[in-house]
Parts: sequence; structure tokens; C-alpha cells
Amino acid sequence: MTDVIINKEVEAFFAGKPEVRALFMAVERKIRAIGPAIITVTKTQISFATRTQFAWVWMPQPTDRKRPLHSLVLSFGCGRQIVHDQIVEAIEPNPGRWTHHVIIAEEADLTAVVDAWLREAYRFSETRGRQPGSKI
Repeated sequence: MTDVIINKEVEAFFAGKPEVRALFMAVERKIRAIGPAIITVTKTQISFATRTQFAWVWMPQPTDRKRPLHSLVLSFGCGRQIVHDQIVEAIEPNPGRWTHHVIIAEEADLTAVVDAWLREAYRFSETRGRQPGSKI
């Protein structure tokens, strides 16, 4: 898929939400600094993949009062459970594959530790996990 098509899909995904789009762009820059990634935009999320998907960005439901308005949820997959204050939930949907959720309410939430987790998820996706196009 070309960058022009992706950009139009991203614009449509974040229509009327410029603050949230800016957070997504910050996440995308972090991931592109790690290495090339396939971006897929669906109705409910934007995923990043190498050989397999490793990170997803989605908007919390407006009724979810636990998550700040104009925030994103950054989910990433890796081979171990990570316990940290920034991780709001971690689940093991398949043995040896953990999905973690981090709230990104401002660019400052994209800390050095989040960078390290994204690098770990990127490496994990090159060797394990689900195929691009699969759901979380």
C-alpha cells in the first residue's frame, strides 16, 4: 500500500480528532525509528507489522471514564509479561504471547521505557506471533 493511501486512511481514522492524530504521529515516528513496518488501517485500529503484527493503536470508547479524553491506547505484543506503572493491562491471548496496553494521553507518555518495549515487540514480531492482518 502506498504512503498516500495510508495517509488518507489515517486522516479518515482520526477525522475531527487532531489532538489524537498528533499522538498517533508521535507513535508512528517512534516505530519508524526502529525499522520499516507495514501499517494497516481498519475501522477500529491501526496496526504495525514486520513479518507479523507487533503494535496497535486504537481510541478508547468515549464512555470509558478510566481513559483520558483525546488519548490513544498503544498495544504491543511480546513474549513475556511486563509489569510496570504505565501498563494498564496485560493479557496472554496465546501461550508465550503477551499483549500489553499503555495509555498515551500526551507525547510525554512515550517514554524511553515505551521505546524499549516497542523495540522488543518489533524483534518479537520478526520471529513469532500472528500473521499481518490478524486481530489482537
